[in-house]
Amino acid sequence: MRRFNSLTEVRHELTAGTTSCRQLVEYYLDNIRRKENLNAFLEVWPEEALAQADAVDAKLAAGTAGKLAGMVIGLKDVLAYEGHTLQSSSHILEGFKSLFTGTAVQRLLDEDAILIGRQNCDEFAMGASNETSYFGPSRNEIDPERVPGGSSGGSAVAVQADMCLASIGSDTGGSVRQPAAFCGIVGFKPTYSRISRYGLIAYASSFDQIGTLTRSVEDAALLLEVMAGPDNFDSTASKREVPAYSQHLAPAPHYRIGYIKDCLERPGLNPEIKAATEQALEQFRGQGHVVESVDFPYLDFIVPTYYILTTAEASSNLSRYDGVKFGYRAPDATDLESLYKKTRSQGFGPEVQRRILLGTFVLSASYYDAYYTKAQRVRRLIKEKTDELLREYDFLVLPTTPTTAFRIGDVNKDTLAMYLADIFTVQASLAGVPAISVPAGKDSQGLPIGLQILSGAFREEHLLAFANSVTETLAPVEA
Repeated sequence: MRRFNSLTEVRHELTAGTTSCRQLVEYYLDNIRRKENLNAFLEVWPEEALAQADAVDAKLAAGTAGKLAGMVIGLKDVLAYEGHTLQSSSHILEGFKSLFTGTAVQRLLDEDAILIGRQNCDEFAMGASNETSYFGPSRNEIDPERVPGGSSGGSAVAVQADMCLASIGSDTGGSVRQPAAFCGIVGFKPTYSRISRYGLIAYASSFDQIGTLTRSVEDAALLLEVMAGPDNFDSTASKREVPAYSQHLAPAPHYRIGYIKDCLERPGLNPEIKAATEQALEQFRGQGHVVESVDFPYLDFIVPTYYILTTAEASSNLSRYDGVKFGYRAPDATDLESLYKKTRSQGFGPEVQRRILLGTFVLSASYYDAYYTKAQRVRRLIKEKTDELLREYDFLVLPTTPTTAFRIGDVNKDTLAMYLADIFTVQASLAGVPAISVPAGKDSQGLPIGLQILSGAFREEHLLAFANSVTETLAPVEA
């Protein structure tokens, strides 16, 4: 069976009778088995997926199938699916099974998506390389000695290596966009609140957003259309009407596009990524778009602000993992205090412990105003400036990452270097605006390069239409 790049291609063959959902699932299951060395999946659900496939085949024959019939999807190990293991790739949730299904996952099932398995990620979605996972790193299919990016690394590899048609991940500071760039696929983060977070394990609640990893913008639009919308279980979910994103992918003839010139002048930016970004901007000019450089004076404050705020929220959110209610419990505890200390010391990995400690420090009475309050003020400045630029321009364009995929072990020992890998993605997360990473060619080593596009809040319809046109002309996903 050939590789499919979109659900439209799948549905064409399903309609023609040249394949079936069961055959699709069997094909993906075979790929998962053959590419086990990439460590993309922590758990596969073959019997369930085949049963779902048979049910969808019957619905297709009866003409009652949903929008996602024929789409085989993997779930990042932070999304609740009733009766299925949920660990956030951490030892501390060992043995835990979800008691309910999250809203986004349920909406996928309601439209006849076929769920095939649970995917590896950085522990509690904290990382930019998938190396903090308790289950070991996922590996980039192009070069298994390189990282796939993080935290949704397994989800990205699964799509890259044709183990499923799409993956559902989460993006707190770039966790679907950065791995999408490293793996040469499409990674999309919608506006904060566009998709309900009910059923998503919390890392930093004012940043976390469910996102998609696909081989086409068309599929990203369809998945957003299905998952978005108000939810009684999440008071932060937007009540705005959900457009038919997948039906509005025709771009306008001309856009106003801004690019942050400081991003292209960063000393740590790979020269080949800079060249690819500049080439894309020139192509946009050639297509008749207005392309102008813009100033963004807060670039140096983005990463520190992000890490102060997200670690503070993580410190609060992860306090629930204490060995009492669920998950791992230290076997050598002697009293309640030692139970808490030993469980958390043994159950959390070094990076999660580091972020909890940092977050606890910035929230402490002596330092709250000096760090947390100040970071909130800077976040407001970053958001206001980003919104101002996105009122003047339809889109902001910048690299997704400063480098292409690095080798496993090269960066994870240098915490600062790992944090700086997020420098181009965290702006959209701090501002709460939608952003997408699309393939923009490869470097001289054959490693994928990503181009990132931001738009104003709740302007996904325009962002997806433009991104779709970019993928058709810039660097189409390989068949």
